[in-house]
Amino acid sequence: MSTPGGIESTLQELRSFPPSPEFTAQAVIRTQAEFDQLYQQSINEPETFWRNQASNLTWIKPFSRVLDWSNPPFARWFTGGELNISSNCLDRHVAAGNGHKTALLWEGEPGDRLAISYADLHAQVCRLAGALAAAGIRTGDRVAIYMPMIPEAVVAMLACARLGLVHTVVFGGFSAESLADRMNDAKAVAVITADGGYRRGKIVELKKNVDAALAKAPSVRHCIVVKRTGQPVDMKAGRDTWYSDFIDSFSGDAPCPALQSEHPLFILYTSGTTGKPKGVVHSTAGYLLGAMLTCKYIFDLKNEDIYWCTADIGWVTGHSYMVYGPLACGATVVMYEGAPNHPDFGRFWEIIERYKVTVFYTAPTAIRAFVKWGDEYPNQHNLKSLRLLGTVGEPINPEAWTWYHRVIGGGRCPIVDTWWQTETGSIMCSPMPGITAATPGSCAIPFFGIDLAVVDRQGNELPPNTGGYLVIRKPWPSMLRGVYGDDERFRQQYWRDIPPFYFTGDGARRDEKGFFWVMGRVDDVVNVAGHRLGTMEVESALVAHASVAEAAVVGRPDELKGQALCAFVTLKAGRTPDEKLKDELKAWVTREIGAIARPDELRFTESLPKTRSGKIMRRLLRDIAAGKESVGDTSTLEDYSVLASLRADQE
Repeated sequence: MSTPGGIESTLQELRSFPPSPEFTAQAVIRTQAEFDQLYQQSINEPETFWRNQASNLTWIKPFSRVLDWSNPPFARWFTGGELNISSNCLDRHVAAGNGHKTALLWEGEPGDRLAISYADLHAQVCRLAGALAAAGIRTGDRVAIYMPMIPEAVVAMLACARLGLVHTVVFGGFSAESLADRMNDAKAVAVITADGGYRRGKIVELKKNVDAALAKAPSVRHCIVVKRTGQPVDMKAGRDTWYSDFIDSFSGDAPCPALQSEHPLFILYTSGTTGKPKGVVHSTAGYLLGAMLTCKYIFDLKNEDIYWCTADIGWVTGHSYMVYGPLACGATVVMYEGAPNHPDFGRFWEIIERYKVTVFYTAPTAIRAFVKWGDEYPNQHNLKSLRLLGTVGEPINPEAWTWYHRVIGGGRCPIVDTWWQTETGSIMCSPMPGITAATPGSCAIPFFGIDLAVVDRQGNELPPNTGGYLVIRKPWPSMLRGVYGDDERFRQQYWRDIPPFYFTGDGARRDEKGFFWVMGRVDDVVNVAGHRLGTMEVESALVAHASVAEAAVVGRPDELKGQALCAFVTLKAGRTPDEKLKDELKAWVTREIGAIARPDELRFTESLPKTRSGKIMRRLLRDIAAGKESVGDTSTLEDYSVLASLRADQE
């Protein structure tokens, strides 16, 4: 169904997967009544609810007011309160007698491994924080972090948080130009990096990129370099210092100042197709509370869990669900440096078996790659330690969901299909694993305090199963506090389109059960002969075919229809791409959805262009489908050869 000017919803999914009685019996939330009571309080009495939940944090000075919303869209949460995030993630666990507990189980791509306790992690953070303070870097200064997935990256984040330095983590795959842009926008005074890192058996030359970026970033006074690979690098006297030498200058406990609740914690840049990247700003108390509570309730974290989020720290998922959220909960976190297919397609399953991972959180695009590689790799490993699975990054196709449930989870693990954004800071919508009968492809129900709705352009809530625009109607603690240095861009980007609500940029529908179905970015909606179709639903239909591992659907200009559907399809191993299969897939979509969704053009491809966080770069596919050159930022592209191959096929 659709609404005038809205988005048509065509996907039908009736399967339902309730949690097992055994899982429910030990879950953090065990009954629908318990959830409903807390959710209703969070919506109807938000100040009472959030005051109670804020007691999960350790405060140095109690807050006087829960929420100041007197100047929307600029929220202030827990005003008057003071705390320290590093202390909440480390010191309080050590003080409680849990310093011996393992905080990080780290594995490098070459196979090197470390187990780091909370006491050890605390000591390392204190050494770096003390050295940064001794170098004259002060509360409020900005520090860039450009590192591989090694323990020092976590140490760097927590050391900055300890001193009240505002960190901006730049993904280690970004170019020197992208790094310079981000450091200049933040006016960073220091950068913490490494000589290099490992990715698919090759060395990523991080220090070389930093040197090129620093030639264009005059504000940076200090460059601190971890020796990871041992390859020769240039070290500029007076600016560059080896990490080991830098921290040798300090030992003992480090300053742990009381920081105001709204003190900025980090700036995380999101790249756009044009213009400079947006620096999304997150605060201290509200952000940490959102990350911690969602870890507790949605991942159902227990003291004995071994938790693995596969995201890089350069993305918000790595911030919230590899560092701050799980460490605030006192969890044991697995951290892996490299690629999932090095040295072979079984690396992730080997890691799960080795460390007896219990909670596993990864991206739909990774799951679709696992499907393509075949069941034989996970089947070679004992995955019985797993008790909960999660997905993050983009909507997951129902067939990929059911494969994940059956092959990885052994049919026994609930899946939390989470929807959220860099800007929201923490998960906004997800099944509750102990009570929700999950439907593949749906992110289910809003989290506590999240007033999520599907509306038309005027902000009117739409009836069930009607495609529209996904908004959040009330402020929430982990929400972004602005775009760094650009208040007007913050207003225009997020609050202008459907005032007075926060517009997520996504299309969605809500079914008769109240479950939310995110249909993808509204920029990806295709207008075919007057019908506005969400491409995710066409992609889901294609992936439901036994031969298809992954699909991306975009629109291209068409004189008759306005836009025509162009599908890029990756096949499972052993399937032959030919005209017969192409016709079969087009007919399949017609049967699954209807003639209106039948692709006008279908192209087979070995791979799809993706960011290093795993999202399909559909704007590049739109350019290819339209026969145009790609413009805008492509620095996040994982493999440029994929783009070249697609263009060559077109010629």
